[in-house]
Amino acid sequence: MTRILLIVGGGIAAYKACELIRALRAAGHEVRCVLTEGGAHFVTAMTLAALSENKVHTTLWDLKDEAEMGHIRLSREADLIVVCPGTADLIARMAAGVADDLATTLLLATDTPVLVAPAMNVRMWLHPATQRNVARLRSDGVRVMDPDDGAMACGEFGPGRLPEVPRILAEINRLNAADHSSLSGRHIIVTAGPTHEPIDPVRYIANRSSGKQGFAIAAALASRGARVSLIAGPVDLPTPARVTRYDVVTAQDMALAVEVALPADAAVMVAAVADWRAADVAPQKLKKGDGAPPPLQLERNVDILATIAHDARRPRLLIGFAAETEQVLEHAQAKRRRKGADWIVANDVSGDVMGGDANTVHLVTAAGVESWEHLPKTLVAERLADRIADAL
Repeated sequence: MTRILLIVGGGIAAYKACELIRALRAAGHEVRCVLTEGGAHFVTAMTLAALSENKVHTTLWDLKDEAEMGHIRLSREADLIVVCPGTADLIARMAAGVADDLATTLLLATDTPVLVAPAMNVRMWLHPATQRNVARLRSDGVRVMDPDDGAMACGEFGPGRLPEVPRILAEINRLNAADHSSLSGRHIIVTAGPTHEPIDPVRYIANRSSGKQGFAIAAALASRGARVSLIAGPVDLPTPARVTRYDVVTAQDMALAVEVALPADAAVMVAAVADWRAADVAPQKLKKGDGAPPPLQLERNVDILATIAHDARRPRLLIGFAAETEQVLEHAQAKRRRKGADWIVANDVSGDVMGGDANTVHLVTAAGVESWEHLPKTLVAERLADRIADAL
């Protein structure tokens, strides 16, 4: 039996929290409820109490409860906290660390795993502010589900519907089954993002890597107890919880940072390192003038993956990434053999993938290929972290 604390947010989808309570009780879980002020406009405390067979908590200012530090007790006694529905406002306050009511205060006071099932208007979900808030929560270790697509109460159509109850229940079961100490005592290096190779003080050679996949992998590994050294190229992403971050710019910077971070039990080389750099960096901005562009002499960058593979301190498990636009598996299998990696994670970047929030990847090992089709990058990270824990 799992003790679940259900926080009911203030959205029209709040009525589905009643269905979720029924499903959780039928599955043998104990449920306690926190009803927000907004949620109380859609469902009553009496309904939630009848379904959960437990007292419903509604305020931070309950004299008896808070004399016993009720918000701390609630946050500590639960095995899992579920926010359903997670409205745009509640997600924003969680991401900002606001603690102005019972729900947000206990969320800030907990070290219990948190799952958010979002529900809001499609434009609210797609708004850059909401996407930033969701990314912040995910990097903090909060599991934020992707909403369902479909028709909404407002009459619009698109992503934003509350995930169906069976999907939420499946995610709860998956989180309950996860071993959050499976990588305890392990040191894992993760590289992420692009590198910038300067041409002159203004221009540089780079690629479109956002760093999102690498940061998600670092967060997933840390959530399983690993000591994670995240070596990040120039990206504007928040540092995941319990992760030590080192910021670098060039491929040479990244290679040095990896060397300093060794030894490690595993290394996950997600960064899209530039293959080439300028042989000579101009001290002043190169002018285009009226004639042909100035010649640019290039030289190969250091191959970080191959270098680690032949290092005396080579990690027990060495994982490379291969971003390909065609013949994805063939190139990945050849790269694994050529570079000396144990695994290669190959992703097809022929579409609008770099910078996006989803990925299609193929895990290429000596034993074969495992394909994960069009998954959120956070879920790709969770699956890879589980495979790493099994291998170590």
